[in-house]
Amino acid sequence: MFPVAQSLITPAFINFLPGPSELIIILIIVLIIFGPKKLPEMGRAIGQSIRELKKATDDKDDKTDDDSSDIK
Repeated sequence: MFPVAQSLITPAFINFLPGPSELIIILIIVLIIFGPKKLPEMGRAIGQSIRELKKATDDKDDKTDDDSSDIK
């Protein structure tokens, strides 16, 4: 692909994502603020929230598929 065409395809928000060095700095600041004992609890809570969100969206998709099959 041509470089100009590639730049047109790339979404604008990708330019604002933090790089590896910024992520390391953010992780160090989070570690200092919350401490090593609190991080596993926060990770579990975030993971559980993501699982529940995925489950809810999958259930909604299944329900939508069931509803659309009833219409036919």
